Amino acid sequence: MRNPTALLIEDEPLPRQRLREGLAELWPQLQVLAETEDGERGLALVLELRPDIVFVDIRLPGLDGLQLARRIKGLCHVVFVTAYDAHAVTAFDQGAVDYLLKPLATERLRETVQRLQQRLQLPPAELARWLQQWAPPELPPAAAAPAAPLRWLQASQGERLHLVMVADVSHFRSDNKYTCAVTPEGEFLLRLPLRELLAQLDPEQFWQIHRAVVINLAQVARVERSLTGMDVLLKDGCTRLPVSQSFQPRFKPM
Repeated sequence: MRNPTALLIEDEPLPRQRLREGLAELWPQLQVLAETEDGERGLALVLELRPDIVFVDIRLPGLDGLQLARRIKGLCHVVFVTAYDAHAVTAFDQGAVDYLLKPLATERLRETVQRLQQRLQLPPAELARWLQQWAPPELPPAAAAPAAPLRWLQASQGERLHLVMVADVSHFRSDNKYTCAVTPEGEFLLRLPLRELLAQLDPEQFWQIHRAVVINLAQVARVERSLTGMDVLLKDGCTRLPVSQSFQPRFKPM
């Protein structure tokens, strides 16, 4: 039987270190697959690595712990790490939810480990009803604040799935229903069309220059104009991308 696996999603270094060390002492068979301090990155790791357990802080930059729990929808067991007051902790105790209160106490962590060891024999608890009762509902799409631009991409290269930093992409190229992300490490395939991807990128950093090409302005070395058109030259020193006439006005102030 394989060892159980976990992810640690906590933006404070000291509590994350204390949790890691406490788990290593109390549950040496538990394999911590990865750690992150970012909720969006944490969600990507859950989807990629499929751990048995996620230890997640409620208050995280971007995607918080409660939002992350809504999105993973029973893929793994969830333990919330919280600095909330006693009133909130009472709400936790009334639900089928594991929690750890900061600063972390060894005995409380020991109790949580013992419960998790038993619960691993069962499917992860369905948290939707508990989240609806305790946590404020997410805003409907029409009233929600604009989503933060993408920072990470799940993309494939051959048969392998990779996490690619958006900032590392020099340009995106449409490939029928898919999109190719070009980086210094090679090309990666995204399973969504360029138009959908563009809506999730930072418009200040990524510009469309052709119906099939979007560039990362940070990777542009220069723009060259000629009597026949306009080209963008990237910092890799060899990539030249033509700019369609309809997108050329954006470069005129440069």
